Amino acid sequence: MSKPNTLIFVDLTSDDPAAAGEFYADVFGWENDPRPYGVFHRMVPGGNMYDSNGNETTIGNFHLGIHKADNTRPHPNNEGADPREIAGPGSKARVWILVSDDDTMEDILERAVSKGAKVLWKDHFWYEFNGFNSAFEDPWGNEIILWGKGGAEPQIPAHFTTE
Repeated sequence: MSKPNTLIFVDLTSDDPAAAGEFYADVFGWENDPRPYGVFHRMVPGGNMYDSNGNETTIGNFHLGIHKADNTRPHPNNEGADPREIAGPGSKARVWILVSDDDTMEDILERAVSKGAKVLWKDHFWYEFNGFNSAFEDPWGNEIILWGKGGAEPQIPAHFTTE
């Protein structure tokens, strides 16, 4: 294989993709693109990725999909496949979101909670990847990790947990 396989986007599960699309549009400011409405919603963050020098590239940011739990598309069977419910408690895939320079984790958490999310943890620094992070669970049980770059000499507040 001469080229690696490419990650296109990741789907979240919801029993109400339209409401989930509105949630993510309100919390992160993303475009909610229903395809079709209530069945699959593509969340479009807009903008482009940056290179290691901080310069904007021509590569667009990844999209996030939201699919309907009781009939996940695409699927060869028109009725979809089991299971047909949103994920319950326990370990599951997590989605990592890099917080932009013109937003804050606190503001994002506040918007998410006001829309029905639950804060899982906050105010943590991970030395291995030089990042500040917090996490919430959306109203459909999906886990979202917020990430902020630590920089060359990160100033870690005394109340933060670290690892």
